[in-house]
Amino acid sequence: MPDIDFIRAEIERRRAQVGRQRREILALQKAGVPTSSAEALLERMLDRVDELCAERDRLKAAAPIRLSQGKALGGRP
Repeated sequence: MPDIDFIRAEIERRRAQVGRQRREILALQKAGVPTSSAEALLERMLDRVDELCAERDRLKAAAPIRLSQGKALGGRP
């Protein structure tokens, strides 16, 4: 089972892919090319990002609560 750091990195990677896909759709629309299949792919990509976010939230809730080390923002205790 992947850990929370892997899930977070995967979310960021997928969000970058979504941005590239959106730019590609805009370029296709400007060129007058049908974009229905590209938009369907974008929807699947967004659904996967939502699933990963839900998994991240589940893992975050299940993680043990970390007690602070008694230092405010890394400063004096």
